[in-house]
Amino acid sequence: MKFVDEATIDVAAGDGGNGCASFRHEKYKEFGGPDGGDGGRGGHVYAVADASLNTLVDFRFTRRFEAERGEHGKGSDMFGVKGGDIVLKMPVGTIIADAETGEVLHELLQPGEQVTIAKGGDGGFGNMHYKSSTNRAPRQKTPGWAGEKRTLKLELKVLADVGLLGMPNAGKSTLISAISNARPKIADYPFTTLHPNLGVVRVAPEKSFVVADVPGLIEGASEGAGLGHQFLRHLQRTRLLLHMVDAAPFDEAVDPVVQAKAIIAELKKYDLALFEKPRWLVLNKLDMVPLDEREARVKDIVKRLKYKGPVFEISALTREGCEFLVQKIYEHIAKVHQATLAPVDIDPRFDTPLPN
Repeated sequence: MKFVDEATIDVAAGDGGNGCASFRHEKYKEFGGPDGGDGGRGGHVYAVADASLNTLVDFRFTRRFEAERGEHGKGSDMFGVKGGDIVLKMPVGTIIADAETGEVLHELLQPGEQVTIAKGGDGGFGNMHYKSSTNRAPRQKTPGWAGEKRTLKLELKVLADVGLLGMPNAGKSTLISAISNARPKIADYPFTTLHPNLGVVRVAPEKSFVVADVPGLIEGASEGAGLGHQFLRHLQRTRLLLHMVDAAPFDEAVDPVVQAKAIIAELKKYDLALFEKPRWLVLNKLDMVPLDEREARVKDIVKRLKYKGPVFEISALTREGCEFLVQKIYEHIAKVHQATLAPVDIDPRFDTPLPN
């Protein structure tokens, strides 16, 4: 299935039903009085986060969604039935924004999270509503209120713990297939990856993290060159970036340090917050470098990049060094997760958490 991470839809909540002006007419009821009921509420439009979905492709084919209008009020004290609601299932990580103003209305971050994206109109009042001691025979009624109508822009940002960053053919797809359950397309030509791939890495029975592989970046990506810039948004929610560098490029004229610096520059142009995320250097394809040259090759790359963070030497093809990398990633993710947990106030009398 084609990966779709943007869509524009029109949603229309149901209008409220009209109120009714009616009077009771029954034999032997001399003073029947008003009996017109209120109209029913129009249907709402909801969005719910569904963990089983991973694209917005459903909204490419059906773009307009209308909830039912409320039923009109009737005589004999009968109120209108409310209109049926609509529930739109969207992937976890979907951002819902107003297409005209760009204002972000909701973000679906938890599976099962449900939000109202268009509210149905209230029903109008029947003449029963206006009955009083001084107004015995009201003839007033009101029409139902209109439901909300909106044009919404949907944008999907995948929820991954780790994002893979690098030039085309740096070995990102090979790595994600080696350490996770993802099976992306792998070939010996650039831009093999055309859409993001997600993989779950199992470290232990109850220990795992999610890694995202996006299309490779090239110089000028922040201005629209290549494919990767379209998917950089998927790295904005990650907790760690792995900058993969091809330590043994097939073309000897290609300098991996120059390529790595170009990627870092494009990252900074695109989003400063993304640039400032923790970023580890992963030197890949070291199985293609003779053993007696590896140490010098690694030192030269690190020195010219002026890189001060963690450096990992791996071969995604042979899986050399991958297990150590996975363990270190999980330790980092677990530490970040623990640090982001909200502190709990303890009642000193009972050593129990205080209610929020």
